[in-house]
Amino acid sequence: MNTAVVQQVGWQVLVESTVAGLGYELVDTERSPRGLLRVFIDRVPGDPSGEFITVDDCEKVTRQLQYALEVEGVPYERLEVSSPGLDRPLRKLADYQRFAGHEVDITLKLAFQNRKKYRGVLEAEGDGWRLVFNDGKEDQALNFSLDEVREARLVPVVDFKGRRRNQPAAGDAAPETNAQEDGGQES
Repeated sequence: MNTAVVQQVGWQVLVESTVAGLGYELVDTERSPRGLLRVFIDRVPGDPSGEFITVDDCEKVTRQLQYALEVEGVPYERLEVSSPGLDRPLRKLADYQRFAGHEVDITLKLAFQNRKKYRGVLEAEGDGWRLVFNDGKEDQALNFSLDEVREARLVPVVDFKGRRRNQPAAGDAAPETNAQEDGGQES
C-alpha cells in the first residue's frame, strides 16, 4: 500500500491486513489523542498453535506493525499489542457465531423491561440472536439483533484445575490426621 491509499482507507485497514497476514484475528483497535495505538489480537478459530495469545505472538505482530506503520507513514507515539483478555469483546457477526453457546454479558442500547444489562448463554435464533438467562425465579430468553447491542463481552472463565493438588479419589486412603500440625499441608 502506498501512503495515499493508507490515508484514504485509513490506518485500520493497514493494521487489519497486517494482523490477518500473520494468521491472527484483529479483535479491536484503539487510538488515543496522545499517540497511543492499541491493537487487540486473537487466534483464528481452529488454530493448531493453541487457544490463547502468547507474549511471542504479541511480539511478532508488534514488530510487523512497527515496520508497516513506518513504511506507510502512519503517525503514532507508542504501540501496544495484546490479547483481548478473558472478557473478550464481541464486535462483529463472526464473533457472535464463534462464541454461540458461551456465557456473555450484553448491554443493550435501549432498556428492555427497565434493564439494559443481561448475562446469559448466547444462542443463534433464526436471523437474530437469543440470550438465555435466569432472572432469579426461572429461565427466560431475550431475542435481539446486533443493531440493538451497545456492548457484548464473554463472561470470564477462570479455571485453576491445572493448579490443584491431586485429591484422593473416593475410597482411597484418607490423608494423615496431623494436617493441623503442618499447616494443612500433606507430607
